[in-house]
Amino acid sequence: MDFLWVLLWMAIVAVLLCNLLAWTYPHYLLRYEFPFAICQRIIARLTENTFFMALRLDYIAWKLGFSNRHTVTRFFMNGLPIFKQDPRLHIKKLQFDGVPVKQYQPREDHTKHQRGILFFHGGIGIWCSTDTYERVCRYLARESASFVVSVAYRLAPEHPYPAQFEDCLKATIHLLKNAKEYGVDPDCILVGGDSSGATLAAAVCQELVKRTDLPKVRAQILLHPFLQAVDFNLPSYQQNAFNLLISKHMLLEIGLKYRRKYSVQAAMKGSHVPDDIRIKWKTWINPDHIPKRFKSRGYKPAPPTPFPPKVLEQSNEFFETTVSPLLAEDDIISQLPETYILTCEYDVLRDDGLLYKKRLEDAGVGVTWEHLEDAFHGVVIVLEIPVFPFSCATRKLDFVVKFIKGLHVSGESSLAGGVKAFTKGGGGI
Repeated sequence: MDFLWVLLWMAIVAVLLCNLLAWTYPHYLLRYEFPFAICQRIIARLTENTFFMALRLDYIAWKLGFSNRHTVTRFFMNGLPIFKQDPRLHIKKLQFDGVPVKQYQPREDHTKHQRGILFFHGGIGIWCSTDTYERVCRYLARESASFVVSVAYRLAPEHPYPAQFEDCLKATIHLLKNAKEYGVDPDCILVGGDSSGATLAAAVCQELVKRTDLPKVRAQILLHPFLQAVDFNLPSYQQNAFNLLISKHMLLEIGLKYRRKYSVQAAMKGSHVPDDIRIKWKTWINPDHIPKRFKSRGYKPAPPTPFPPKVLEQSNEFFETTVSPLLAEDDIISQLPETYILTCEYDVLRDDGLLYKKRLEDAGVGVTWEHLEDAFHGVVIVLEIPVFPFSCATRKLDFVVKFIKGLHVSGESSLAGGVKAFTKGGGGI
């Protein structure tokens, strides 16, 4: 009898999954594009379908009262757990000034003091965790021989903005103050992140330039960052509006709306910014600053749209520099540390990175820039997962490792750090 019950439940689950697939797949075939030039298209399509099925299942479970909102998606985004220990790393959970973190430290010290890296995970402030980026942080620590700290900042909507920024800032300050206790060179601490984690990294670095009581951050690492909530009609937003994993609508509907109620439609059209403020920011956020080669896939300048005054009260939080670091004043930008920026062609956020690159270079800040022509947003989180072996994910992190190894710690010889990746105004768009 027990065997029959097991068969029955297996049949029910199979039927539910088939119905879920039948509901999900046509929806995305009709609405979402799949670029031909994307790396490993079959695996990318499988990744996309898995992600969107998780979103659908999350919605169903929430509506039926089986779970809280985002519970299922968070479970899927955490990925396959790693049960195998890495003999080359010492990994443990700690707290930095009350903020949970996970430490990855090479067992063999190549220098007296190692580089320190604060890493902030992505997930638009709602999803993902240190578990999602476990493979990424292991890779960075192992390959660059650095002390890596992955910060488990609080997630929305349970913890509304700016809780995420506050946690990342507290953890960074703790490491800057106590670097030597962890075997880290206080003059070689990097702050970085992926996607919304890169937003947090940029915001933290801007906040820290105001502090004279702490060691200076050596460099910031921004992997396809979100940097402005002013113009959602830049070329990359138009070209990749319906691309896989993160679309323009998803970014606005989920990634920003959790901060405060506002009009998604107004932001889609670009009518959420007053004309006088738009003119002020046009110096920094302007499609004319995007090189022509990035406009070749059918970009059309967006027509002007009227601004309803009531929208400003709903959306003015998006213009704070902790949300839109690209809007920081020149005196802050000019003091920022050496910067690494990575952009992907098939990513709505591509142009945010390009615009920040220009702002930093114009302010005299050294920039190393890499661009992946065949990659999409978020590809790094599937690094080294057996089912999703993306070569572009490894290439992406290899670029980062090269940059990190070019930053020499105290007492390290010029050859020990590998090839120096710093290039003033790097990348040469």
